[in-house]
Amino acid sequence: MHCYKFPTRTHFRTLAAAEGLITEDGDLITASHTFAIDEIGTIYKGGTYDAETGEVITPPIPRSGWHVNYAGEPPDGWEQYVVSPEQPVRVFAS
Repeated sequence: MHCYKFPTRTHFRTLAAAEGLITEDGDLITASHTFAIDEIGTIYKGGTYDAETGEVITPPIPRSGWHVNYAGEPPDGWEQYVVSPEQPVRVFAS
């Protein structure tokens, strides 16, 4: 699996469209027999919540970038967006 951090959702979608991964309706093609894409989006860190009500005490902070996981042979040109998180927020089942 490859983890990516693109500058924005629009940037990711532009690159995905160039690879034929966006349908005519604008939907992301998330899987085929050769790949799978997990579009995570914005990742948030931290935040505190009231244990009884669930109310936000301190809001979580968004991390920069648009995060995507990709299983399979990665598209050319995406290597500059590869990241290697020590503790990934979400991974594909193995």
